[in-house]
Amino acid sequence: MAENFQRKRETKELLRKFEEFLKGDGKVYFELEDYEKIIDYYLDTEKYSKALKASKLGMDQYPFSAVLMLDHAQALCNLEQYQKALKVLEKANNLQPNDPDIYFLRGNTYSLMGKSQEAIKIFKEALDFSDDKSEIYYNIGLTYQGISEYKMAISYYQKSLDDNLFHESALYELAYCMDLMGELENSISYYKKFIDQDPYSHHAWYNLGIVLNKLKKYDDAIKAYEYSIAIEETFSSAYFNLGNAYLNSGKFQKALESYKQTLDLEGVSPEGYCGIGKAYEQLEHYDLAIKYYRKTTKLDNLYDEAWFGIGKCLSKQDKWFESIHFFNNALKFDAENPQYWQAIAEAEFKTGNILSSLDAFEEASLLDPYNMDIWLNWSFIYYEQGEYEKAINLIVSGIDNLPDQSELYYRLTAYLIEAGKYKEAFNYLENALILNFDNHKTLFEFFPKLETQKALYKIIDQYRKEDPQ
Repeated sequence: MAENFQRKRETKELLRKFEEFLKGDGKVYFELEDYEKIIDYYLDTEKYSKALKASKLGMDQYPFSAVLMLDHAQALCNLEQYQKALKVLEKANNLQPNDPDIYFLRGNTYSLMGKSQEAIKIFKEALDFSDDKSEIYYNIGLTYQGISEYKMAISYYQKSLDDNLFHESALYELAYCMDLMGELENSISYYKKFIDQDPYSHHAWYNLGIVLNKLKKYDDAIKAYEYSIAIEETFSSAYFNLGNAYLNSGKFQKALESYKQTLDLEGVSPEGYCGIGKAYEQLEHYDLAIKYYRKTTKLDNLYDEAWFGIGKCLSKQDKWFESIHFFNNALKFDAENPQYWQAIAEAEFKTGNILSSLDAFEEASLLDPYNMDIWLNWSFIYYEQGEYEKAINLIVSGIDNLPDQSELYYRLTAYLIEAGKYKEAFNYLENALILNFDNHKTLFEFFPKLETQKALYKIIDQYRKEDPQ
């Protein structure tokens, strides 16, 4: 610890001297190693213009340093000056041919320029010179992923992991691509292979947990995360994802404990506070949930999930007017989230702002046309207003997007009966009964009169007798 403190103090003093030198407050001679430390600091802290200036001065003093040229090229890349970066890298390669770092940065530069095939070609050339093939395979995978060639990306992530079992990013991206390709289920055996090779790899258990959680196998995911934590007791990411798995499986108290353990290990964070807020919300401790959601927004004012969480807690307490403000805040930071539009639509409806509610439902339907609740709730507003044709048209649109959802057919049946279109209604009722007979009970909610219920029941009972099944 003392050594680390001393190193930080030396770097701070070095930076002070360099800043004074830039101001012209004196002549200072910097060793090559000094320039490297100064540039590394500026790159790490995203002060790319200063890194560019420092590397230029360093190159003036040490014109044959390939390391400074690499740093200069990196700064140019970060400032999106790609052609200049490539020229610098060409000079570096002339000085130090077959340096894998130069090939690596050239590949990344072409990738950033959108020239994916050139990037892949250079990465593959680097394989002949590099000792760390795992990182190069990983970057080839990333490049293929960037152009949506997911099968090729999967292949190279697997090569990366064959070379280095502990490449955590490759494990994560592999799961992501397999998820997109619908092969996540098949990936379980692949992850278990790594565990068989090294049962004490907390990263392997952790990534298996991520895959299982995505597959909604929450109990299995919980076991995987618990193994990961048993091996590495201070693995905060495993505690956080364990909290997510507990939350998904309805074990809210355990989720709360896991999120709190995350905070104990890694200190306060927006993600940790928001997780605690979600757990308290599910436990119906709304005041505590709001408290932690507010803590989240104080750490990160742009954290839309926390603003949305506050809105949900208020709406669950029927504080609809107050909830609208927080839903709007969430939308401010993520206007493409259909869940937020749906929530504000329902809140506006509850407060009597019908036009605002209808507009919000329309936005939600455009963003997520496969959400059945949007079509049901949106059409219900028109139904309540007695505008049956508009309600019918919306449900028909819902059926176009979700032709297998029996609830939509039952709802359409109800609307058509109210509109006096009995023949059409009974046609759709038959479709609904074929899709899911048991859901017919939802139809009776729209017709409280016993006489109507009896008439409907006769038709439904007749279908049951005629149904060959």
